[in-house]
Parts: sequence; structure tokens; C-alpha cells
Amino acid sequence: MTADHNAKMPNSIDLESLRAKLAEGNGKRFWQSLEELSETKEYREFLENEFSANAESHAEGINRREMLKLAAASAALAGLSACTKLPTEKIVPYVKPPEEIIPGKPLFYATSMPLAGVATGLLVESHMGRPTKVEGNPEHPGSLGGTNVFAQASMLTLYDPDRSQTVMLEGRISSWGAFVTAMGNARVQLAPKGTGLRILTETVTSPTLAEQMHGLLTQFPEAKWHQYEPCGRDNEREGARLAFGRPVNTVYRFDKADVIVSLDSDFLSSGPGHVRYAREFSSRRAMQGPSSQLNRLYVVESMPTNTGAMADHRFPMRADDVKSAAHFLAAALKVPGLDSEPNKEPWMAIARDLERHHGVCLVIAGGEQPPLVHALTHGMNAALGNVGKTVYYTEPLEANSVNQIGSLRELVNDLNGGKVEALVILGGNPVYDAPADIEFGPALLKAKLRVHSGLYYDETGELCHWHVNASHFLEAWGDARAYDGTIGIIQPLIAPIYDGHSTHEIVAVLSGQAGKSGHDLLRDYWKSQRPEKDKAFEAFWETSLHDGLMAGTALAPLSVSLRPDLGIQVLLRQIIETPSLEIVFRADPAIFDGRFANNGWLQELPKPITKLTWDNAAMMSTATAQKLGVTTGDYVKLQLGNRETKAGIMLVPGHADDSVTLHLGYGRRRAGNVGTGTGFNANFIRTSAAPWIATGLRVEKTGDKYYFAVTQHQYAIDLQGHPAEQESVEAFRRDLVRVATLEEFRKDPNFAKLPEEEATKGLTLYPGFKYEGYSWGMAIDLNRCVGCNACVIACQSENNIPVVGKEQVMRGRAMHWIRVDTYFRGGLENPETYYEPVLCMHCENAPCEVVCPVGATTHSPEGLNEMTYNRCVGTRYCSNNCPYKVRRFNFLLYSDWKTPSLYGLRNPNVTVRSRGVMEKCTYCVQRINAAKIRSEEENRVVHDGEIVTACQAACPAEAIVFGNINDPNSRVAKLKAQSRNYSLLDDLNTRPRTTYLARVRNPNPEIHE
Repeated sequence: MTADHNAKMPNSIDLESLRAKLAEGNGKRFWQSLEELSETKEYREFLENEFSANAESHAEGINRREMLKLAAASAALAGLSACTKLPTEKIVPYVKPPEEIIPGKPLFYATSMPLAGVATGLLVESHMGRPTKVEGNPEHPGSLGGTNVFAQASMLTLYDPDRSQTVMLEGRISSWGAFVTAMGNARVQLAPKGTGLRILTETVTSPTLAEQMHGLLTQFPEAKWHQYEPCGRDNEREGARLAFGRPVNTVYRFDKADVIVSLDSDFLSSGPGHVRYAREFSSRRAMQGPSSQLNRLYVVESMPTNTGAMADHRFPMRADDVKSAAHFLAAALKVPGLDSEPNKEPWMAIARDLERHHGVCLVIAGGEQPPLVHALTHGMNAALGNVGKTVYYTEPLEANSVNQIGSLRELVNDLNGGKVEALVILGGNPVYDAPADIEFGPALLKAKLRVHSGLYYDETGELCHWHVNASHFLEAWGDARAYDGTIGIIQPLIAPIYDGHSTHEIVAVLSGQAGKSGHDLLRDYWKSQRPEKDKAFEAFWETSLHDGLMAGTALAPLSVSLRPDLGIQVLLRQIIETPSLEIVFRADPAIFDGRFANNGWLQELPKPITKLTWDNAAMMSTATAQKLGVTTGDYVKLQLGNRETKAGIMLVPGHADDSVTLHLGYGRRRAGNVGTGTGFNANFIRTSAAPWIATGLRVEKTGDKYYFAVTQHQYAIDLQGHPAEQESVEAFRRDLVRVATLEEFRKDPNFAKLPEEEATKGLTLYPGFKYEGYSWGMAIDLNRCVGCNACVIACQSENNIPVVGKEQVMRGRAMHWIRVDTYFRGGLENPETYYEPVLCMHCENAPCEVVCPVGATTHSPEGLNEMTYNRCVGTRYCSNNCPYKVRRFNFLLYSDWKTPSLYGLRNPNVTVRSRGVMEKCTYCVQRINAAKIRSEEENRVVHDGEIVTACQAACPAEAIVFGNINDPNSRVAKLKAQSRNYSLLDDLNTRPRTTYLARVRNPNPEIHE
């Protein structure tokens, strides 16, 4: 690229010209980012040179200093260094090894991970007593073998060197013994009935902990138990009260629903049961051929989500207006007590579609929506005959089902009133994440004794007298309920690394049972509850530990009836649309509510849709940005009432107009070396009256810039000059993502294939090779992929992939071996969204192999494109010649060789790479070889499904299938034989072993968008 050509490229984005360009394309053009459509300098540099020399850090902007600070912090975890000298390590062999441990052969244990109180079942791989990898538990109803990003990244949190490592007393190191003594003295000093004692916990679904708490309250009847979760379910709880007069837990059956309406619910990626729901939903997107039946999904949402990306019809709408949409739809469905709104489209068309599928449809509301929307949703499901079929109700999961914001407010009132002698905070970080108007921090200081337990010595721990370092869930005993009430067992995989203590142990100390272990507390409770006795109980207990759950403990369905005055209740809560600019708060898809802020894997994970890393942003539509006179990178003040915070602006295609989305979890002061100082604190303007949706937002420009690390266009694949003929039919069919409607698929089952490319596959200068034994390959079904990113973190955990930090990501140096590309089709206001996981294609005619001057990348007899790290001299010719941009180069020593706690994190079966080495996806060759060795020992062939790659194992939607393509009966061979199967850039004749099954949409012919 010449300097003159470079000078003609735009640095900014002209939205009007982009709209005109997309309008010319007839809605058929696929695009990845606004920068791509504008062909900005940055985009062209990444397109034409994957490791652009001009991708240096920006020289101006208020965040330059902060960016360098963050880079240094993330480097502390990444081990960033230009030096390749490795430390000397000493090993000591076992004198008498444990009987069950065989070096080189991992053991697997079942456990559960609680998040916001709800448990997901896991299987954890352990090497010689050292947990290294998390998989889903196929026996657990909340997992079915799948996982999410939080479960996969939990391993890094376990070994995080920034975790709290000791008991603290007023900022100084103390001991567990001293804490036990102090609590014993506090018990004596309390009033006889516990007046002045307050316990604050997160959401509790653990029957054992609930029993402990009730026992404590029996001892101290005037003590109070409060609960608070920043991403709690108050709206769902109050919506059930509004509809039924009591709280319930709602369980959905997406596998039984032909038509689904989502009212601002990202049920595929968030909320209780979302791992299970992704599996059930995607099972209805599996296709064997043109005769297959698909479900249909309608989504109403303000911020584009994974669920919205899977929609057949998506309607961008202000979050505050969703209640009006729910009212229109409920009235059209003749929910009792509601006046009909005739000819209100598209709601009448959606209502007709739902009525045609009476009893096999489903309406779901998002947790951020107010109780009114949830009540209307319950009314619609009842009117459609869905209750007992696609939806059912149980008793609440929570042991103490209260309005949590109300509970926290009551606690603060008591603190301010001088009624609290001792406050014990068990988990959570309310000083950071409590609503701003509650002012928890100043109130906390009024308690005479303040105790905090947590994984980190965080903002709340800092203000307490005592801080007890908590044990990680992989270090502790416990139990918790799954989304349907099934009891999941939490059992330790390793002794507490930092001698932490669980919530069970602390409550035992408060109850006068100091010295009782978590295991004994758990076992004794269930021994008292179960009907089995003696040997029968021992058998039950061993089975439960083995399976990771207690069979038959799901909560029974409840029979509930709608309140006869539901219509009146709706009228009492008048649906008033406020036309002002709104702000919507959401849990972050990577770091949730901030509890994972110090997890480098999650910080560096490109978020769905935006591909933003290491930050949150004030996200808005292009039209809203034009109205406000801002664009991506502008640093602004967000003012709500008399409160304000600052944030960088990011434009998001498909975002609702007059709405701003700001994710929670950032702006931490005491998160650790990695998480402190990243992003912007949304809690500064979040209030108890409007914790999710607030109107009246004002946006004020500061004149400064903020620089984001976004990967969306860093791996753009050049279509070899094809954009010049973008509107021709053949150019359209050459797209990297291939899509058709169900009607189009039935008319042309081979829409994803190009006849001329099929006919020329044999025309090649590469010598042929016949694979006599195994021939490995992969198929990825785009109809099932929900873009959840579980595969990305699973690959990082399995293959010892390092974190590089924000500054290095901005240079295009992120090290992920698999990425999930996002493609848009249509206008800026509401484009269709498609996901495509991209990893090494393991090409049969691999362009990388022929250019390596030292033979570091070669082809195996089983079809794998292999890397020999010890040969690589870092020429990067292979990466330059890879059209798929899936190779990653260690520019610096990213892997941490110095932090002792991180030694235990690594998979011993995968080499840890050093500076100057190229790396990429290996199809988890370590798992392939382990299965081959096992099959040879047993004198048999490798069974289909015996080898499961890390990305495949993590995928909750079962979108990824790996196996032997030489076996015609294997799942992967059958998928590759489908007419939807196609290869990326198949006109290059690289013959990839990773292929894709094209996406098929199922739109309603009555709705024309």
C-alpha cells in the first residue's frame, strides 16, 4: 500500500455514506464493522498486513496513561517480557505415591459451580491432585455436558495470585484462630436474642447453608438475615407476585416450543439455566435435510444479544418501551382484563403465529424488565395453554425469597439508625455494587463490628475490621440448587491454596460450632434429611458424590392460577412511555457483575457482537450518536439526576434508538492487578428505583478521546478482490457466511455449494495422499452456534494460551486459537447478525506448509496441520500465507514463567510456548493421541465420539462436531455429507478439513421487514 493511497483513506466514519452504500447492496451484503464499510486506515492496515507496523498505540487521548497502567497490570498476569530465559525448576518425586494417582492419567471429579445462587454441574480434570480443566457434567440437568465462559474461566480464578491469601484484621495480617476467638467473644457480647446482629449474604439456594442460617436465627431470634445480589431476580420475583400472588421459579422447555417470543431476554447466554436452554433451543435448529422443521424465534430488545442474533425476526426497541409491546401482544392474545389493540403490527401477526401453535409456543421476559412485563408474560403463557407443556412453575430456588434491594435498603436504614452492633458480610461486594442512592459504604462504617468474607480483599473488605479469605468453590464443600431445583454437590478438587474458609465454616463459627469442617456440616445435614439410613445412606452419599448431584431432587411442578384482578393490576401500573433518552444496565457478558474483573481470560475475551475487550462502553445506535453529535471513542459524561459517571462511546449496529447500554462490573478500585482501573463504573448512576432501566439520561462531551481494544476487524479475511463485484449473484454466494430462508433451502437444497468450485477440486499442483487409517476433520453447524464464546475460553484453558493485555490486543496480537467472527447483513438500524467460529482449517492443500523455510509446519499422516515449536524461527511466512488469519505469533514472552501459583494452572499435556514461536489450533492433538493410545491398549479402533476437542466439549449448543471423516458412519462424516456443508474460501482450493453447515432462517411470511 503506497503512502498516497494511505492518505486517501478516511480516519472517521461517515454514517450517511454507509447507509447509502448498504442501500445500494439490496440488503445482501455481509459486513463486519463500521470501519470495514468506511475502509478506514486501521481496517485496511489489518486487512492487508495482519501484524501491521502502524498498529502502534495511539499517541493522544486522556486514556494513554491509563492504558499503559492497564497494560502493565495485565502483563503481570501474562508474564509479558522480552526475555526468554526460563527459571530453574526443582522437582521432588513421591516417596509413596497415592494409590489412585497414575502420572500422565488425569482423574475426573463431579462438582457444581454456583453463580448468583444457581448451580451448574461440572466435571473437573485433575492431574496428580491439581485441577487443570473444567468440562460440563452430562448428568446434571443444568449442564447436559455444556458449560459457559464463567465455568471455563473459573480455573484461572482458582490459581489467581491476587486472591486474598490470609485473614486480615484492620488491614494487618491475622489468623483464622484469632478470628474464631474474636467471634466467640462477640457472641458473648451480643444481646441475649441477638439484637444488633445482621448477616448479609448473596442469593442462597444451598439447603445446608439455609439450615445453618435458620439455626443461627433460632439462637438469636432478633438477628436479621439480609440478601443482596447486584444482578438479582427481583423483577421476576415481583412479577410472579403480581401474576400469582406469590413468588415462583419459572422453568422453560425450549425443546418443546415451535414458536418463541423473547421480550428483552437473552436466555441463550444469561440467567438461570441458560446453558441448558442453549442446548434445548439449538436442538430445534438441527437439520437433516429440507424436510426438517425449525422453531421460530421473535426477539424484542434494546441491545443486540446472542439471542437476538439467532432470531428470525428481531425488533430493536427502547427497553422502557418493551412493556408497551408486551401489553399489545397480551391484548392481542386476549389475556383477561386487557383491552384489545386492533391492527397493531407486527404484534397481531406474532399473536396469530402463537395461536396457531397453541400449547407448543413460549413467551419469556428478560430479568431487566419490570415486574409488569413478567406478569403479562405469565398471562400470555396461560392464555396460550403453555403451562405444564413448554413452561412450568416450582417453589422458589432461594431459601429466603425476599426483595433483595428492599432487604439491602432495610439493612442500610438499620445501620444509619445505629441499630447494628455487628454486621457479617458473607460474599459479595456491596460497597462497590450497591445502588448509588443507598450509599452502603458510609452506612457500613456505622456498624461497631464489621466482618467480610470474600475471594478478594476488595472494596468491601477494605472497610471492614475483619476480612476472612474465602475458599474457591473448587476448594470447598457445599451444595446448591440448579435452575430446576436439583441439588448439586460442591466438592473440593484441591486443598485451599491460601488456607481459605467457606461460608459454611464461618456460619458454624457464628453458631458456636467452630472446628466443624464443611464436609461434616454438609454430610450431617443430608444425613438428617434423607430417608436412607446407615449403609443405604452411605451408598446414596457415594453415588451423589460420584454423580455430582442428588438424583430426584428437582422441585415438583406447582399448580398456580392467575390472579383474577391481573388486568386491574396492569391498569394500576399505567404503561407510560417516556420519550427521553434512556440508559440500560446489563450484566457484562465477560466479567458479569464485576466478580470476575481480575480474570485475565475473561477481560481479554472479545464480547459477543462488539468484540470489545478489557473495557465496557456507553453503547448506542448510529442514529442516536448522530443526534448527540458523538462517535466511537468520544469520552463523555453520563448524567442521570444529580449523579454522573464517565465513559467512552461505542456505536453498535442494531442498537435501539434513544437508548444507551452500559454494562456492569467495571471501574473497580480493588479488584487485583488485572482488574483494577479497567473500564467505567456504572454503579455511580445506578439507583434502587431504576436498577436496570432509567430515563432522563444526559450525555455531555468532554472533548477527550478513549481508545478501545476491539478485535472485530483485526482478522478480516480478504476476499481476493471480490468486493468489486459484490452485487453479482456469484459474489454473494461466495460469502464467508452462507444463509438461506427455510423456503429457499427447500427450493434449492444446494444453495451453499458452488458447482464450479465442486467441479475444480481435483485441479491442483499439490500431490495427492490417500489416508488409510484415521483422517480427522471438523464440522461446525452455524444453525446451532449461539456465539456464547465458551469454546474460546475452553481452548485457552486446555492449550495454555496466555493473556497479552489491552495494549497488545490493540496491536492485533491477541493469542486466541479460536475466534467467533460476527457478520452483519442489512442496514445499520437492524441488520441480521451471524456468528462463525474460526480456527485452523487444517487445509489439505495448506498454504502455510509450503512457505515455511525450516519445516516447522507440516502435514501429518492423519491430515493434521502440525506445528513443531522447536523448529520455528519466527519468520511468520506461514501466517502471511494463511488466508484465514488463524495463526498467532508470540511477539514477546507472554506466558508467565515466574508466578508459582500459576504453575498449577497449566495442562501438562500441552507445551507452553515461548517468545518467537508461531502457534495455532491443533485439533487438541493431545486428546487425539490419548484416545489412540487407549484404543491400541484395548486392541480396537477409536470409537466415534471418543475424541472430543476442548471447543466441542464446552459448546452448550453442540454446534461443533469432530471425528474421523474416513468413517462414513461418524457424526462428522454425516454432517459433511449434508447439502448445507461448505468450506471457507473454497475457491482457493485449500480443501479445509474444518467445514461449515450453512445457516437457515425461518421467518414468518406475514411479516415483511
